[in-house]
Amino acid sequence: MLIHSASQLLTLAGGPQRGPDLGRLEIIPDGAALIRDEKILVVGPSRELLAAYPDEPLLDAGGKVVMPGFVDPHTHAIFAGDRSAEFEQRLQGKTYLEILAEGGGILSTVRATRTASLEKIVNETRSRLWSMFSYGTTTAEVKTGYGLRTATELRMLQALLALDKEGPLEIAPTFMGAHAIAPEYRGRPQEYTDFVCSTMLPVLRQWWPHNAPYHEMPFVDVFCETGAFSLDQSRSIFSAAKDMGFPLKIHADEFDNLGGARLAVEFGAVSADHLVKTSPGDISILANSDTVAVALPCTPFGLAEAHYTPAQAILQAGGLLAIATDLNPGTAWCESMQFALALACRYMRLTPAQAIAAATINSAAAIQRADRVGSLEPGKQADLLILSVPDYRHLGYRFGINLVQTVIKRGRIYPN
Repeated sequence: MLIHSASQLLTLAGGPQRGPDLGRLEIIPDGAALIRDEKILVVGPSRELLAAYPDEPLLDAGGKVVMPGFVDPHTHAIFAGDRSAEFEQRLQGKTYLEILAEGGGILSTVRATRTASLEKIVNETRSRLWSMFSYGTTTAEVKTGYGLRTATELRMLQALLALDKEGPLEIAPTFMGAHAIAPEYRGRPQEYTDFVCSTMLPVLRQWWPHNAPYHEMPFVDVFCETGAFSLDQSRSIFSAAKDMGFPLKIHADEFDNLGGARLAVEFGAVSADHLVKTSPGDISILANSDTVAVALPCTPFGLAEAHYTPAQAILQAGGLLAIATDLNPGTAWCESMQFALALACRYMRLTPAQAIAAATINSAAAIQRADRVGSLEPGKQADLLILSVPDYRHLGYRFGINLVQTVIKRGRIYPN
């Protein structure tokens, strides 16, 4: 298939973009892309490709933007139930940490997810994944973490593997048994930390090759935060996971600067996420590493907080910045990467070009898939979007509507 007559073909060629380089879209005006065997064979001006490949089936982009599919590198899309009552509580003055301390928050979703069948979990998650896909997300990281006991966490992974196989949205799974202290261990966080290290991770290490023989190892994530896991406890979990060969991620500095970003760099974590309260010193350390800083602008928006990830400081220091939705039932039930971009432009002062790069090639780096997705280059998966607008700057500029006209995943067309 030859997609042609794009007003702007955003290739994002050249790999992840660091620091001031962020926003290099590598636009081909009146661009075209040739797809064969689910991959991109060549990109270039429409006139040249139409002449060189006269017998290809054609798809006319109609003078609209064509770009890579979004990669959402941080979601909690798999869960049961909702927390609408807690949204009302926050509006009445309670904080996120107060609700968590009272047994709500993550623990509320844990109770609902533990009692849900595999079929129910799959069905509810499938609906959210299709919504994400319709808004242009073609690859997404999805975390467990609403089980907090071994059997439920593995059931969530089983559901994610089934949904990934079913498609069309491609899933990068993350194990997050360290999302919160399990209710059975209330008041005993060190005992639960020891349980994650000595039981959950070894069981996962044995379970994974038998249930996902053709998948990369899942990421292991930990919530290093006040009310969750301390820096020392996070270090213990990282150490155990790394010894078993798991790639690492971390939730860090959402409410307090405990040093999670620095820990991520020390252990070579793939990404450090949230980073709202990260100190200038830790930003410098992070920026001088290959750990991707993942901003989650929907979360402070969902919590009505004033502070967002200090994106400008991260870029000035030369860091790798990505954007994600943080889709979850408590603070950011948002399936739209387009809305995350709009927030990033307004509250993190990114240009639309910077936000697009952060949501494609850099977010692919945040899940170790920049060699496969996130840009339109020969050899990459044919994951593309045709927008309904002629200029990429409408992303970020407009919000509250879906600007994706057509999603193409591995060369297959899914019109909206």
